[in-house]
Amino acid sequence: MIRVAIIEDISDIREGLKLILNNTEGFECVASYTNAEDAVLNLPAINADVALMDIHLPGMTGIECIAQINDKCSNTQFMIFSVYDDEEYIFDALKAGASGYLLKKTAPGKIIEAITELQNGGSPMSASIARKVIAAFKSPAKKESSEDALTTRELELITLLSKGLLYKEIADKLSITTGTVKQHIHNIYDKLHVQNKTEAINKVFNKESKLPA
Repeated sequence: MIRVAIIEDISDIREGLKLILNNTEGFECVASYTNAEDAVLNLPAINADVALMDIHLPGMTGIECIAQINDKCSNTQFMIFSVYDDEEYIFDALKAGASGYLLKKTAPGKIIEAITELQNGGSPMSASIARKVIAAFKSPAKKESSEDALTTRELELITLLSKGLLYKEIADKLSITTGTVKQHIHNIYDKLHVQNKTEAINKVFNKESKLPA
């Protein structure tokens, strides 16, 4: 029996997944949560084999949730189940500890196959996700400045910082958590080799062409 937990805030999707699992021989939905905070508190004790994790949840993101509890759930394999196929989300999820990544348009039968594959030691991914991962590794290495290494989201965030917005205001504007904003800021500082917001803004604004309109 493969024991599966679901972390999904959209009721129709959550209930649909539960129905698929509980009506498939050899599978059982042992827990479901509508937010990451409840998963952080309860998932370690559930001892599920697989956790299907949405990314955009109210409050903490699914990626933040995985990063926070991965070490506490040594017997649980995490698989992202999301509509988002951005490279930034894909690699952040994998770095956080996810072992698979499915898009929500995946057919029920393929979801079951992916969970089985994950339980058997594989790393299932939707075809378009796998292609992006492969493309990222096949891309020839190129020399780039620290500013060039910033992602579109990081450039957007540093631009909002330069306009004087506070972390909470940026989080509200980008529909992310303040924790995610802080993580992006930390990554920006590392890439730019700076120690504070002023240094980061000055360094990026010296290359105005890199700033989004």
